[in-house]
Amino acid sequence: MGSIKIAPSVLSADMANLKGELDKIAGADFVHFDVMDGHFTGNLTFGVDILKAVKRSTDVPVDAHLMVSNPDETVDWYADAGADMITVHYEASTHLHRTLTHLQQRGVKAGVVLNPCHARLRARKHHRRCRHGAAHERGPWLWRPELYPWHSA
Repeated sequence: MGSIKIAPSVLSADMANLKGELDKIAGADFVHFDVMDGHFTGNLTFGVDILKAVKRSTDVPVDAHLMVSNPDETVDWYADAGADMITVHYEASTHLHRTLTHLQQRGVKAGVVLNPCHARLRARKHHRRCRHGAAHERGPWLWRPELYPWHSA
């Protein structure tokens, strides 16, 4: 097993003092940048312009965690904005293998987020295309029962 990495989230930052908040985490391994579209998850968070501001304000690598319904169509927006890593949810990607390969070809580290209620074997065939990953605990910000009808709440 690899070493533990520290990745503070922009979600917890004081947006009125973004540069100062990023300065406080200059020693972190990377910045966690949650992108929520209000559809895949109930909340709406950051877009490309905020990512560009983060990239201008810190040298810490940024992981854009796309919690969006159409990651296959939007990964380029975040790659163009400077994301060093992009993680997508297995269940949200129509063509996961294409998306991961495309990110690799662009020089962006690609990752897959697995929710505990999904069978890990379904994503196993994509592990060679990933350079990092994450496992999510079920939480109010992302749990959508209609997406997991086989899983009891």
